[in-house]
Amino acid sequence: MGLFDFLSKGKGDNKGGAAPTKSDKEIARLGKLASQKLAQNYDRQEAIEELSRMATADSARALLRRFDFTMEPSITDQEEKESAARGIVAAGEAALDPIRDYCRKAESLTWPLKTLKDIVPSDSFCDELLAVLDLFDTEYVRNPEPKIQLIRMLEEFKSDEVRIAVEPFMTDASEPVRFSAVTTIFAVGMEESVPALVAALEEEESLRVKNRIAQGLADRDWSVPEELREVCERSLPPGFSRAGDKIRKD
Repeated sequence: MGLFDFLSKGKGDNKGGAAPTKSDKEIARLGKLASQKLAQNYDRQEAIEELSRMATADSARALLRRFDFTMEPSITDQEEKESAARGIVAAGEAALDPIRDYCRKAESLTWPLKTLKDIVPSDSFCDELLAVLDLFDTEYVRNPEPKIQLIRMLEEFKSDEVRIAVEPFMTDASEPVRFSAVTTIFAVGMEESVPALVAALEEEESLRVKNRIAQGLADRDWSVPEELREVCERSLPPGFSRAGDKIRKD
């Protein structure tokens, strides 16, 4: 092979883009180790520590994979996840896009949302949660846990934006999601939710959710608009009744 052929071959090898750097390969290697449940604990923990020291977007993306599984003993699992979380937070704002991407497909959001909360300013955290919730709809999903976790975390934020975002989930395909959404709506505490609550009550088949709506309306002493009183009364579960524009527990 001549020199020209050799150089041409070299150029062709990079046709798809820049060749992976040593750092890229190292992150890939460490990320694989950190995310392997069957790896030796020492090797996995050392990989987590090395990735944490890098404090980059790519290292944060690799560390997020440690949240994909749980293992025994639980204390080791907890320690490794805490270590991975610290490494992600160390990357600062560079970790935000990797966290958002991870949330799109994660089986559980507890740890990624914990890292998100530690990175963003407190007054921006609610907006981040709403942005993640916007990735979900009310259709059936095999694992509703991410929706439940998000909706529960939004309980502490009393705003119109949260109310509007959560109300549709009161008619979600999953009963636990519906129950969580109703609970969050009452925690947000805005009477503007009454029409959505009555609509959910009318459609609801779960007695648990019906009772939660009726009890919440009674506890909050919210007024039911005149045009909704008949359907509200007709949809109440046993043990509740309407008295004028209020719902009362019998």
